[in-house]
Amino acid sequence: MRILALDHGSKRIGVAVSDPTKTIAQPLEYILAEPFVDALERLKKLITEQEVDLILIGLPRNMDGSYGPAAQKVQVFVAAIKAAIPVPIRLWDERLTSSQANKVLIQGGVRRDKRKENVDKMAAAILLQSYLDGI
Repeated sequence: MRILALDHGSKRIGVAVSDPTKTIAQPLEYILAEPFVDALERLKKLITEQEVDLILIGLPRNMDGSYGPAAQKVQVFVAAIKAAIPVPIRLWDERLTSSQANKVLIQGGVRRDKRKENVDKMAAAILLQSYLDGI
C-alpha cells in the first residue's frame, strides 16, 4: 500500500505518491482544481491505481504557526474529500514546500515555463518526503 500526497492550490492540486515500502516520495502529476467533480474523479482513480491506504494533505501555516485563509480553503477541500473518499486523511504542515520545489527545479535547470507545470507535484513530493522521514 502507498501514501498519496496532495498539495492543494486554487488552480492545481499537486500529487505525489510513496513507494510501496513508504520510504521514497515520487512526484506524480497535477490535477486541475476546477471543476472539482473532475478533480475528485481523478483522485478516486489514482487511489485505486496506486493502491493508496492514506491520503496526506498539506496544511499551509503562517511562519508564526498560525492558520490563515489558505488553511481554511484546505479545510473545506478536506471536508469534501472525506465525504467522497473512504481512505483515511492526515494533514501535514506544508510551510515553504512550494518555494523549496521552485529552488529544486531551478537548480535542476528547468526553464521557467516548465517550472510552472512541475512545481505543484514537486511540492507534493517534498511534503510527502518530510512525512515519510518523520515516521
